[in-house]
Amino acid sequence: MSDAPRRKRARPARIMGGIAQPPFGRLTRPYAPIKVISDDQVAAIHTSALRVLAEIGMKVLHPPARDLFKAAGAETHGEMVTFDPDLVADLLKSVPECFTLAARNPDRNLFLGGDDLIFGAVGGPAYVMDNDKGKRDGTYAEMCDYIRVIQSLNILHQEGGGPFEPLDLPANTRHLDIYHAQITLLDKSWQTQTLGHARTMDGIEMAAISMGITPEGLKDVPMLLGIINTNSPLQLDVPMAEGLIAMASYGQVVAITPFTLAGAMSPVTLAGALVQQHAEAMAGIILTQIVRPGCPVMYGGFTSNVDMRTGSPAFGTPEYAKAAQASGQLARHIGVPFRSSNVTAANEVDAQAAYESQMSLWGAMMGGAHLVNHAAGWMHGGLTASFEKLIIDAEMLQMMAAYFEPIVVDEASMAVDAIADVGPAGHFFGAEHTMKRYETAFYTPLISNWDNFGQWMQNGGIDARTRANQVWKQLRDEYVQPPMDEGICEALDAYVARRKEDGGAPMN
Repeated sequence: MSDAPRRKRARPARIMGGIAQPPFGRLTRPYAPIKVISDDQVAAIHTSALRVLAEIGMKVLHPPARDLFKAAGAETHGEMVTFDPDLVADLLKSVPECFTLAARNPDRNLFLGGDDLIFGAVGGPAYVMDNDKGKRDGTYAEMCDYIRVIQSLNILHQEGGGPFEPLDLPANTRHLDIYHAQITLLDKSWQTQTLGHARTMDGIEMAAISMGITPEGLKDVPMLLGIINTNSPLQLDVPMAEGLIAMASYGQVVAITPFTLAGAMSPVTLAGALVQQHAEAMAGIILTQIVRPGCPVMYGGFTSNVDMRTGSPAFGTPEYAKAAQASGQLARHIGVPFRSSNVTAANEVDAQAAYESQMSLWGAMMGGAHLVNHAAGWMHGGLTASFEKLIIDAEMLQMMAAYFEPIVVDEASMAVDAIADVGPAGHFFGAEHTMKRYETAFYTPLISNWDNFGQWMQNGGIDARTRANQVWKQLRDEYVQPPMDEGICEALDAYVARRKEDGGAPMN
């Protein structure tokens, strides 16, 4: 990892009427992650989580998963599985701290671990929304447009597993069409679905076809990433266990992510919620290592709170940010790469959506996340993907990436000669030092408008949400599909046709 080439994120020139974006590239964090709890408190939470696994255990509904745990040395009591702390420690030793995730275009391969981080777009909502037609059931055509915009946004490194459900397609086969769109409309990394064995294997088979290799060949080429959610509290269900086992069997990456909402599916205190999250995450992580030692895996943190008046999930809260940063500490404590998210509970693409997302991003990125999942487009607590929010989030991500660019301090940048040339009571607008640097000196916004009020009104008084609507449509219209070998296209089409004839995946 450390000797891999790092691509400099050059600033774009200002383009009047154009869309300003940095180039696609590797992003690293130059600052140490924030510690919101002490090292002793991290150790105390870890020890308490081990106690939960040893004394209470996990309810594992999938018999083959229980058998795997038992064969590795865990104890089973009906559907309950308990774990000796030494067993957990031994199995954690084989987790790789860094790994590469291959993309169809090798220039878009991703690095996870160390100081690297990647941004993955929203994945999994049931609905879609935009300024023009509001919230609605999504269609396959609209989903493809969303993927085209994701491909066109350089700040997004990865597609997030299907931006929303194309509800105009049959439920048992729509995952095949989603995979086909992800593979053919993108040359970036994409996330697969892990709900059950059949859906997971279809993703693995089609990913292998896209790379011109067999599924066996994928075992040494991590390409897919999938999310595995435990059923908090302390349960792993059948579809998730099947997906986890299939992914690990073929060396693909899963992010084990407990859904620990404090006060609902976990204790109301953040410390208690983190103990439960840590226990559930470790149980899933060690299962991947039982299936295939050395398989890349991620520690997913999703702890937040609920509105205690209604029971509704709350996201982008101070509690969410602190939990994300503490989760990063816990992940580093056991040496596992960390996944967090950009999330909001807002019902409109408004100020609440922006400030909750900014709080979430701060928690994730300064918590040391290696993957910021749902980094752009998430609305309504995860029920809806928004076209406009996709663009507004991309602006925030670009700004955070610019914040991660170190301040240059050298003789030229300290500009003592320029200060002397301008002298007292002068200005720097026309100074030679300024003229050499003004085009690339500062961050160039994607949608932010820096006109004064009078100029802004004269130009139509267009707000950020409206500008975001214009930008996503421009990106969609200017999209160019990345090329693909004709033989691979035919093989993908044939696989999808055959699997649809077979009936697709059973409904879990």
